[in-house]
Amino acid sequence: MIVGFHKDNSSPWKPYKFSQKDLLWLLELSRQRTSNVVLALFAKPYALLDIPNFKDIDAVVVGYQNSQLAQEKTAQLLFGAFASKGRLPVSAHTEFPVNMGLELPSLQRLGYSMPERVGMSSAKLALVDSLMQQGLDSLMFPGAQILISRKGRVFYNKSFGKPTYTTDEEVMEDHLYDLASLTKILGTLPLVMKMEQEGKIGLNSTFSQLVPAYDTTKLKDVTVLKALSHYGRLPSWIAFYLATLNKERKPSYEFYRRRPADGYSIKVTEGLYLQDAYTDSIYNRIGRQDLKSNRYRYSDVAYYVLKKYIEDTYDEPIDRLLDQFILKSLGAVNTTYNPIERFPKERIIPSEIDNYYRYQTVQGFVHDMGAAMQGGVGGHAGLFSNANDVAKIMQMYIQGGSYGGKQYLNQRTIEKFNKCYFCDKDVRRGVGFDKPQLKDKGPTCGCVSRKSFGHSGFTGTYTWADPEEEIVYVFLSNRTYPSSANRLLVKSGLRTRIQQAIYDSIIK
Repeated sequence: MIVGFHKDNSSPWKPYKFSQKDLLWLLELSRQRTSNVVLALFAKPYALLDIPNFKDIDAVVVGYQNSQLAQEKTAQLLFGAFASKGRLPVSAHTEFPVNMGLELPSLQRLGYSMPERVGMSSAKLALVDSLMQQGLDSLMFPGAQILISRKGRVFYNKSFGKPTYTTDEEVMEDHLYDLASLTKILGTLPLVMKMEQEGKIGLNSTFSQLVPAYDTTKLKDVTVLKALSHYGRLPSWIAFYLATLNKERKPSYEFYRRRPADGYSIKVTEGLYLQDAYTDSIYNRIGRQDLKSNRYRYSDVAYYVLKKYIEDTYDEPIDRLLDQFILKSLGAVNTTYNPIERFPKERIIPSEIDNYYRYQTVQGFVHDMGAAMQGGVGGHAGLFSNANDVAKIMQMYIQGGSYGGKQYLNQRTIEKFNKCYFCDKDVRRGVGFDKPQLKDKGPTCGCVSRKSFGHSGFTGTYTWADPEEEIVYVFLSNRTYPSSANRLLVKSGLRTRIQQAIYDSIIK
């Protein structure tokens, strides 16, 4: 429990002491606590003289002034964004003599700073704002969030536009976007890497080993390495939903109900529940697929297989596993599958007005049809988040699997997956991660290091991390609203043009 004591410091002569009422509140809060109590003092340190003793207060942070900067720095200190090494310049209490202070290491959590403090030019970064305005003016998307950090410090975190073209409210930093395929590297891949460390899966594990029912299929010898490198000759995607539509191309009563019923509990969206048995149909259809002739083909299919294997191995749904493994302890409180179950609808950015399957505005439910048919939790799609949370996970990756004082993954594991195994075959991909282009065109500005990695998402999302420059870049938008036919964002290359502007802003 953090108790902030704030006093007016507009001039040195303003009162700074605790009143008797303040002291009673502090005493009451500290005595009824169910956790540690931290007193954050935004006043002169002499104010501590008014407190009789500190037996029920576990820690004191002296912020000195009641300014925005002092509050921001105190918050960052408390969650371990930087090391604590301050010393009291005066004696503030019998328990706190002059020169007293606690030295605590940084927990390597993302902090917040100014561009120049991390070697970036504010003047040149203004181009990012201009490019985003171009995107809005050109109707590439209704709104977006951008976050950029370097050396563990967020120096650019802005929201643009509106949730839709017709709403009055502005996009805010706590709005949630459908991450689409960013789910692959932020949701499923961390669990696969964890399993690889535990010896529960290997890069050379085959689909028949992961799903024994595939032992007699053409997919049986496809390996995890080839599948996640998009070199496994798998189909790009399978439109499972089409087989469940009637002659009017509407959800068929054979497969769906308007409300939950016996055998129909998979919630696709509001007022649409899929037959439970259809999950088996999805995996049976995957098993009937032929391998494609061309080696490199971007594919979602491997993530269906991995989701099944992960859930069968741990006997837990993948969303709960991710929450337990990373999200809760990482502080990614805005990252979740099926956000409508946890957040107000108005905080979730709509992704499309669907006129081909769900026949309603998709908001709070995953846009991807295959993930929707899995109750919103897919291995390839389903995660929702904001830019700040995405950056935390990417920062964990470039810090060798460590964040907030906790080692989630081994650096060796991340390096193994962040490697291009088929570059000699003209395949740029890592294992799950996308990698910089090998030729002229590709997923980046061409200005990033070979060690960098990231991914893009169908709904208009993108994130990229560069360990060499220690840069994390997150771009979230709903370019699919009102229709996914809008490909202006993709054609414009706006996301990578912004990336170029970021790198051009590095102070040499």
